[in-house]
Amino acid sequence: MSVMQTHWPESHLPPSRLNELRCGAAISRDAACDLIRCSEAELPALLAAALEAKQTFKPGVVSYSRKVFIPLTNLCRDYCGYCTFRRDPGQPGAHTMTPDEVLAVAHAGERLGCTEALLSLGDKPELLFSEMRETLKRLGYKSTLHYLEAICQLLLSETNLLPHPNPGLLSADWIARLAEVSPSMGLMLETTSTALFAVGGAHDNAPDKIPARRLRTIEDAGKQNVPFTTGLLVGIGESLEDRVDTLLAIRDLHRRYGHIQEVIIQNFRSKPEIPMGHWPEPTRGEMLRTIAVARLLMPAVNIQAPPNLSAPDYESLLDAGINDWGGISPLTPDFINPERPWPHLDELKSRTESKGYLLRQRLPVYPEFVPAATRRASLMSEKVKAMADAEGYARRVP
Repeated sequence: MSVMQTHWPESHLPPSRLNELRCGAAISRDAACDLIRCSEAELPALLAAALEAKQTFKPGVVSYSRKVFIPLTNLCRDYCGYCTFRRDPGQPGAHTMTPDEVLAVAHAGERLGCTEALLSLGDKPELLFSEMRETLKRLGYKSTLHYLEAICQLLLSETNLLPHPNPGLLSADWIARLAEVSPSMGLMLETTSTALFAVGGAHDNAPDKIPARRLRTIEDAGKQNVPFTTGLLVGIGESLEDRVDTLLAIRDLHRRYGHIQEVIIQNFRSKPEIPMGHWPEPTRGEMLRTIAVARLLMPAVNIQAPPNLSAPDYESLLDAGINDWGGISPLTPDFINPERPWPHLDELKSRTESKGYLLRQRLPVYPEFVPAATRRASLMSEKVKAMADAEGYARRVP
């Protein structure tokens, strides 16, 4: 698929901004806003600065997590304009997985060397749908979160996979409970813009996407020292300044708590069946600028961008300073973007090496966060220790 070209102005960037990049000065909000608007002529300088920061942080290595994608339930009470994952009860494809179905996928993933079980699910669907309440009752659980907790425990007990849940908004109590059965968890901040709640906006009729509520969950995870994944969804109606402000909100939380293990820069992809089906996708230039600014604002944080959403020439994202490809599955599709297949792992390795990097498999928890994930004695902690090598990456299986 060809990438739309953005016609950037000849120059938005004062010479002082380029000088700041050259001397390695800290990047302010004003500077980041200038940088994310830089012209094509100035883009190479921005990318060079971001790449230098990446190499200072983790030289010569790009990582990924080999996973199975488990859509525990696709029932959801939010109606986001870009989503094809969610379903209402009775819609074609609506489904809540049983424990046996989860284990069947997990065991198949084990045989392919997977170490992560990514658990995605709608946000508290039982609050809206009586059908979900009946399903949970039949399974023997009070809520979707109770069921998720039990599935994480089942995966730890019956497989060699580590759960990484993405359950939506969480209370501090639920963060503590899930931290006992998963080494890391995630919640995409997406954006700090509230303008997207206007009628017809991406978050119209999506109460769980209120930025303040999502920031509270991320902060509560930080207070408990839980390794946490978050990120931006680029191209859903936010402004360039909104992207910078979202990155700054993440940076501020990480500065306070040190728990942000990964920031995902994910690009919106249009699909004919969604309300935003005719919405323009972010260009390659926008992605490169956003990634580079993320790297410069957070030089010592893992920055990730999904390769399947930037195919066919996804390796160009490495030029902007990412150091991770995220979760890649040799078995299951990307249920959020099912029309975008994961790259084959041999191809991912080849493309990464063509840029001069060694591709290394990590666990769902990043190497430097393994101590935080294993600080308390538990089955989960023991499994992480057993699966991590001396550097904290995934131990090679003979």
